[in-house]
Amino acid sequence: MLVVVGLALSIFGAWAGLVLTPPDYLQGDSVRIIYLHVPAAWLGMGGWSGVAIGSIAYLVWRHPLAALSARACAVPGALFAAVCLVTGSIWGRPTWGTWWQWDGRLTSMLLLFFVYLAYIALTRADAQRGGDGRIPALFGLAGTVLLPIIRYSVVWWNTLHQGQSIGLTRSTIDNSILWPLPITLTGFTLLFGGIVLMRMRALLAAGKVEARMRRMAAA
Repeated sequence: MLVVVGLALSIFGAWAGLVLTPPDYLQGDSVRIIYLHVPAAWLGMGGWSGVAIGSIAYLVWRHPLAALSARACAVPGALFAAVCLVTGSIWGRPTWGTWWQWDGRLTSMLLLFFVYLAYIALTRADAQRGGDGRIPALFGLAGTVLLPIIRYSVVWWNTLHQGQSIGLTRSTIDNSILWPLPITLTGFTLLFGGIVLMRMRALLAAGKVEARMRRMAAA
């Protein structure tokens, strides 16, 4: 259900952003990529927040579902981080005149993507060797250092990336352009949640099958 509603909202929000909103007075039609880029950036960071929360819960309470939820967040989080990087490069080409710039925001997001890949590989290796999950959980917790760096990079360093445009109380983006963005944000967030739940069910099923195969091999 979350996937269906999320897809519907995401498609509607993207359509509204492409068809119903005016071009920006400076960036023209290239600003429309905001309806994909911003949700992807939000969920790229949010996905690692899910990994960290699951990791903390596992380290404190040793509940296997906590580790499972962290693993389930990793792949969709990495996917959205990759989408963020790709759409940012596409947006940057007409805006900055280059596909890539090694500034604080772009570089720290790229590092987060690599950290995602390292975490996914680490969890698989830990499961294959029969580990207890503590090492991936510690890695998931350590990776959170990148989140405030990504968040405040445009404040701490003078970079090409624009500063914060949307805050809790106000936005520098005109409402005629901004209004579809909450729709796509909500849609992609629901889609992310649905994917995480499906991955948790798949990982649980795979764990049950593996346990049954071990019992059969032992018998």
